[in-house]
Amino acid sequence: MTPMPAARWIRSLALAGLVLCFVVVVLGAYVRLTTAGLGCPDWPGCYGHITPPSRLDIAENNQVFPNKPIDEGKAWREMIHRYAASTLGLICVSLAVLAFTTRRQRLVSLPLAWGLVALIVFQGLLGMLTVTWQVTPLVVTGHLLFGLTTLSLLWWLWLSLQPNRSSGNQKAARLVWRVALIGLVALAIQIALGGWTSTNYADIACPDFPRCQNAWWPDADFRDAFVLWRGLGVNYEGGVLSIPARVAIHLTHRMGAIIAALTLTLAAVMVIRRRAALPSVAPAAYAVLIALVAQLTIGITMVLHGFPLSLATAHTAGAALLLLSVLALLRGAAATARNRSF
Repeated sequence: MTPMPAARWIRSLALAGLVLCFVVVVLGAYVRLTTAGLGCPDWPGCYGHITPPSRLDIAENNQVFPNKPIDEGKAWREMIHRYAASTLGLICVSLAVLAFTTRRQRLVSLPLAWGLVALIVFQGLLGMLTVTWQVTPLVVTGHLLFGLTTLSLLWWLWLSLQPNRSSGNQKAARLVWRVALIGLVALAIQIALGGWTSTNYADIACPDFPRCQNAWWPDADFRDAFVLWRGLGVNYEGGVLSIPARVAIHLTHRMGAIIAALTLTLAAVMVIRRRAALPSVAPAAYAVLIALVAQLTIGITMVLHGFPLSLATAHTAGAALLLLSVLALLRGAAATARNRSF
């Protein structure tokens, strides 16, 4: 058997990393939504073990962690998430090594590959702080955002490995690029608001739609809702905010959804109306609209059905897919505007 060329190894690892990173992001949401973030009170192990302790070890470990009785289900969910994240780290390190050894061939961006490694290390630090600082909302939200940033960079890397098929009107592409960039910023803010909503357990603060607490503008405490740091020594599992503060967070998330949806719709429609002039960008525009409609549908259905776990998890997956489609649109418009690959 002949050895696999470096280019094929890089493409295979990039695709594996991309898929696994998406799984890690969704697993992270599932862990958070099932309040399993503190399923293992230590890090990187679980009750001092590489795997969650068996039933025979529960009595012994309850003595070591008297205030943290073992919940096997939560412990396994947390550790599976850690195993998947660790595997992703190994893939990113392998990509970085290949990028360095093939740097003369310029098969993949060396700064991008090693930037991914640095980001993975930082994510590991945030994962540790999530446990040691007892799911502090700022840390957990940051963990989600940097997880999606990792996914975005892997997606960008994967797209950079594909043949360049950009074509179309450069002037129209530059206009679309500007609007898509605004849409990306609006989406990033909206994702951050979604993370803040989830980590502060503000999802169920508005159990009805389109109104909230049976009012168009219910009692809301915006001053307390967005205090980013409340100190250490507080167990944030289950949330510590008052109902009016959680309502304020939820309302802000809904308003952010309107702004992001309008901006992204504008960018996609601009491309679709000019699809003859932007043939290589049009598929990404359709993907943005499909992902946007799916995400809005999941969000509304989630409220109307009492926030079931399956839909809440799917909402994070939908956000990730919408982000990837917007990045594809942005990249396609940029490549067409400059008439070269990135």
